[in-house]
Amino acid sequence: MITKKIHLDEKDMPKKWYNIIPDMPVAPPPPLNPGTGKPLGPEELAPIFPMSLIEQEMSTENWIDIPEEIMDIYRLWRPTPLFRAYHLEEYLGTPARIYYKYEGASPAGSHKTNTAIAQAYYNKKEGVKRLATETGAGQWGSALSLGCKMLGLECTVYMVKVSYHQKPYRRSMIRTWGSEVIASPSNRTAAGRSILEVTPDSPGTLGIAISEAVEDAVGRDDTKYALGSVLNHVMLHQTIIGQEVRDQLKMVGDKPNVIIGCCGGGSNFAGIAFPFMPDRASGEDIRFIAVEPSSCPTLTKGVYAYDYGDTAKMTPLLPMYTLGHDFVPPGIHAGGLRYHGMSPLVSLLQKEGIVEGRAYPQNPVFEAAITFARVEGFIPAPETAHAVKAVFDEALRCKEEGREEVIVFNFSGHGHFDMAAYDAYLDGDLVDYSYPEEMIAESLKKLPKIDLG
Repeated sequence: MITKKIHLDEKDMPKKWYNIIPDMPVAPPPPLNPGTGKPLGPEELAPIFPMSLIEQEMSTENWIDIPEEIMDIYRLWRPTPLFRAYHLEEYLGTPARIYYKYEGASPAGSHKTNTAIAQAYYNKKEGVKRLATETGAGQWGSALSLGCKMLGLECTVYMVKVSYHQKPYRRSMIRTWGSEVIASPSNRTAAGRSILEVTPDSPGTLGIAISEAVEDAVGRDDTKYALGSVLNHVMLHQTIIGQEVRDQLKMVGDKPNVIIGCCGGGSNFAGIAFPFMPDRASGEDIRFIAVEPSSCPTLTKGVYAYDYGDTAKMTPLLPMYTLGHDFVPPGIHAGGLRYHGMSPLVSLLQKEGIVEGRAYPQNPVFEAAITFARVEGFIPAPETAHAVKAVFDEALRCKEEGREEVIVFNFSGHGHFDMAAYDAYLDGDLVDYSYPEEMIAESLKKLPKIDLG
């Protein structure tokens, strides 16, 4: 009898998060104070983050203990299963062995819960009463709402307006777990009002929603800001995914040749990929593919530069691949991938040639997602579907070359609340966007004038 899903026992769940920074090929450039242009100190981040998360953000230790209180909540869904995609392999006629890590098993339906629980815990421990955050398609907003409810915090979520209307059931999840959800840009903040004055029908962006959430947080003594991707401590919390995958593959005697994840801000890609990067540095033959939409091609058409993480320029300057902080992508259904920037750590790894960025338009992505659902059964979120498309291409390459490679990807979330997107595809109403080079160039003109060397 073949084994289709590989399980770890709860007692075997990783007890530490992996910090890639000490193992980076070159030292990451520091975030900068936008006013002075000098490296940020911990005290400058204290108004928006608790000190424990700031310490993790700046840590140079390889391993950081996961507190038992967080482990206890993780055990509700972790370890998550690793599936062998036998049916997909047969359908594609590929000699490749395909595995997918099913993060849709979490209560919120995505990988985002891994860092939501951690961030809520550390804020609660330092006496914070309320968190403010942004969300694109709603995976992060619903995950943080769950984390806040489980740990006794209030939560306000600024949800990108186009997704607020596209994803009504994720709004319902956020409200079910007791949080407030607001369409962004809104009249609640000065940042939101300034956008609406110029563009009353703005669809919103993650950069705008971040501005609103940060303004909310700094305006109240009882509130901190929480971010679901991009920053180092978020990448850190997600590495429990890749650590589990490593142990699960060992159980069946396999090693990965290709690791794939969709990439918006970088967290689910980092979560599955980072724990395997020391193996590549030691000589293992592993490729890491980060997949993004062609309508928001941060890694594939952006530039590596210092830029703001938000539209209103309230955040520190981060060294990252960016399309410009006021870049407004089309309202594609993969709302979690509509971010102008990229994790500084993922960005640096791409710059060093370790990560391969790849972009696809949404119709081929949904075609792959529909096929995956009909062959393997699980319906991917639109974000996850980008990874699925890359898996198809890599598996067919293996078929053409006659190579028995092992392909592993992060099934970062289910698509149960994204069915309107599937209807749009099935009805022939999806439009493929390829963002014009001249518009990207115009946005990039507004980057801060700071030399990254």
